[in-house]
Amino acid sequence: MNVEHLIKQMTLQEKIGQLIQILPSVYSDDHEDVITGPVAQLMKESGITSENRWEIGSVIGINNAAQARYIQSQYLEHNRLQIPLLFMADIIHGHRTIYPVPLAMASSWDIEAIEQMARQSAFEATVSGLHVTFSPMADLTRDARWGRVMEATGEDVWLNGEMAAAFVRGYQGTDLKNEGTLAACVKHFAAYGAPEGGRDYNTVDMSDRELREFYLPAYKRALDEGAKMVMTSFNVVDGIPATVSTYLLRDILRKEWAFDGVTISDWSSIKEVIFHGVAESLADAGRLAMEAGVDIDMMSGAYLNHLEEAIEQKRISVGKLDEAVLRILRLKDELGLFEHPYRGIETMTEQAVHLAPEHRAHARELAEKSIVLLKNEDILPLSNQKIALIGPFITSTDVLGPWAGSGKTEEAIPLIEAFREKGIPFSYSPGSGVEEEVDWEAAVETARQAEVIVLALGEASWMSGEAGSKTDIRLPKTQVDGLRKLAALNIPIVTVLFNGRPLDLRKVERYSTAILEAWYPGTETGHAVYNLLYGHQSPSAKLTMSFPHHVGQMPLRYDALRTGRPADIENADMRYTSKYLDAPNEALFPFGFGMSYAQFDYEQLTLSHHDCGHGDITATVKVSNTSTVEGDEIIQWYIQDQVAKVSRPVKQLKGFNRVTIAPGTSIEVELTISLDMLAYLHPDGSHSADDGYFTLFVGPSSTEGLSAEFALNRVVKEIQHEHDDEKTSTSAR
Repeated sequence: MNVEHLIKQMTLQEKIGQLIQILPSVYSDDHEDVITGPVAQLMKESGITSENRWEIGSVIGINNAAQARYIQSQYLEHNRLQIPLLFMADIIHGHRTIYPVPLAMASSWDIEAIEQMARQSAFEATVSGLHVTFSPMADLTRDARWGRVMEATGEDVWLNGEMAAAFVRGYQGTDLKNEGTLAACVKHFAAYGAPEGGRDYNTVDMSDRELREFYLPAYKRALDEGAKMVMTSFNVVDGIPATVSTYLLRDILRKEWAFDGVTISDWSSIKEVIFHGVAESLADAGRLAMEAGVDIDMMSGAYLNHLEEAIEQKRISVGKLDEAVLRILRLKDELGLFEHPYRGIETMTEQAVHLAPEHRAHARELAEKSIVLLKNEDILPLSNQKIALIGPFITSTDVLGPWAGSGKTEEAIPLIEAFREKGIPFSYSPGSGVEEEVDWEAAVETARQAEVIVLALGEASWMSGEAGSKTDIRLPKTQVDGLRKLAALNIPIVTVLFNGRPLDLRKVERYSTAILEAWYPGTETGHAVYNLLYGHQSPSAKLTMSFPHHVGQMPLRYDALRTGRPADIENADMRYTSKYLDAPNEALFPFGFGMSYAQFDYEQLTLSHHDCGHGDITATVKVSNTSTVEGDEIIQWYIQDQVAKVSRPVKQLKGFNRVTIAPGTSIEVELTISLDMLAYLHPDGSHSADDGYFTLFVGPSSTEGLSAEFALNRVVKEIQHEHDDEKTSTSAR
């Protein structure tokens, strides 16, 4: 399709229409006189009429094939130039088959499995008529108070980028015209994951260095992978709402990064510029958004109601409008919609594709790889003990988590169902609801007859996700009280947690014999948790977001900058250092931490040479499985810049190896240390490495392992030693 020629045929109103996104309900009927109630109110507020709705460019919230086909067919009957609609929705961790929430998936450190999840999700979504997904969310997250951490992949800048790229590859494939592909929309640009106080939609204020070095790279990585769209964020950055930030959207996104795809506001975020206090009216807000480069207005009415007047009064140039329309039409062309406006819609086979056996199998496997073993005092895996199943999440199907697409809780497998399927005898008592105060005495009596208590606790899904910010990140009090009462029985307790954020688990850790952090595992929850409890799979997941001792540590990050008065671990009474009087500085469960049923030893860290100025360095480490069970290990590589022109993090993740090691065997893995790994953003804007000394760490987490020194363009003595300050351990479990 020659979209440039098409634009020349379009009226001003038709061009503006392409920039509008609206709900599918405005197409509920052809006749204005029967459009009443909430739909009529929506149309009135948005400026939608029975006539101009046939000029709108895109629809948000389509979720089934029949709806998509009906709306597209009605639309094309009325659209003068036969320009098809774009259908978009939030496909975050599955469409109908629901996989673990993204923060859980990230804990798998399995890039290929995440890519496959996105590919299967795209296949399910496209048969339902969708063309674009508002994913991946590439926001860096360090504050567990913020509810949307469940939708992110953690606190590390490099790992976030790798995972964002995997989502994009899975959704988009190699050609958007191919069957089962979705265009990816990266969000939320920019720095949405750093709201003050962990409160959603709140102010973001940081230095340009912090923004560019830590928060922007993951978005850039997704765009380098070919993501077709970018969504703006609700927050301000440096005092300017991101949705009207010329610095973000034109200077960085368009000019520096040369992004030529489509930008879209978040829901009504153009209108919200008024509440930020930088626009006097909706017309003013729309003008600022168009000047900044927002192509599509999602649900604010600013463009539809006011853009025509702004252009006629020459407050907005026709050239800027045409640029936006051209980008939107090009995306429709890339998706093949002009030739195939019903692209992908398979009304007859939709139900067969949804929840396909291979999709459910992958959902279970990914859940197994995402569940983190945080504690195990020789009780897991279970064998033939008498089991008491207790807690609100034993029977709950509220395990899909927020943003669960078209998933249905009644299709999720609860833990109790998996026990029944396997014929495992058990006694059961709910103990309590998620928050409801219930007498735990019945649960205590049930537990008395057992040899092991499997206690399923957690947060209801509404407690996290968008607008799910909290100041108290402990489990609900009734659940902790029940755990304490059960602990008094001196019967081993295996606590399984269902939640969407890192929690304050001090009391849970104190009273539990073992802890499995299950997150929200998705449709195959019960099967995945059961397989880990009984050792049919060995836990392998590692945290990508630190679990604090206390909410007062938020925001928390493993890659913090060093302070001029570091805490003296050896001398706790030393007062005038950077520390808390009432809590440790470090995390209760740190970034990269996760246990296994296997036992892994690290030894023989060697470097091919010790000066990166003489070429790439190959680092090699030997990892042995000293147990009697096979296990997957995630070997993590970190680098510390010892002295630089700018204060650098204590360490930064630079690579990892996810490997399977048979019992009683060893493997060697490598990391290639390149000059680019040592580079960082300098005050003059350059990206380069300083001469000096560096420390390489390798181990099972960000706080354990071996270390070795190397240099860049300096004479360095060969050093290979264990790093005591980092809690060195050659036995990682």
